[in-house]
Amino acid sequence: MTGILIILGCVILVSYLIGSIPTGYIVVKLLANQDIREIGSGSTGATNVKRVLGKKWFFIVLLLDAFKGALPVILAQLYVGKCEGIGLFPVLAAIAVIVGHSKSVFLQFKGGKSVASGVGTILALNWQVGLIIALIWAVITYTTKYVSVGSIIALVLSPFIMHYVGHAPLGYVAYCALGAIYIVYLHRQNIQRLIKGEENKVR
Repeated sequence: MTGILIILGCVILVSYLIGSIPTGYIVVKLLANQDIREIGSGSTGATNVKRVLGKKWFFIVLLLDAFKGALPVILAQLYVGKCEGIGLFPVLAAIAVIVGHSKSVFLQFKGGKSVASGVGTILALNWQVGLIIALIWAVITYTTKYVSVGSIIALVLSPFIMHYVGHAPLGYVAYCALGAIYIVYLHRQNIQRLIKGEENKVR
């Protein structure tokens, strides 16, 4: 039992630290010598990076954050495996990653909205489901011109897609549901701006 708890703690800690790596902050600091937390929304995510460095670095940071989300989950699957049939360790790794991205220990517990890293975790749990969610995000974002709308809808649909399309373990579905709630919460200011008609569109 003690051994399991030690492994559990290591999974959570390592995943959180990987999630905490502030990709957007590092890229903007290195290339533009600016603090992304003082620009636009103050988020370290790819959308805010685009305001400083343009479309190219938007996609690069998006992919880096998705990889950052997927890596701890893959490591948990490879080296720890599943527990009691619900995929406990990969799910805990996924939770720790998105919390780390949004509450980075390296940035005084500030960060991004965890969308790209969240999709990365889902890709690692079930790549088919992850691709569907990424496609939904892309289509809705392109159609509405609002990144926040695409992000919210894609993540809210994720538990249903994981269950009905992915036929995944209960733990994976529960993670998608909890992750969706958390990410919608992180977008609460975006939702307020959408209601007021003040949300910025993708140009």
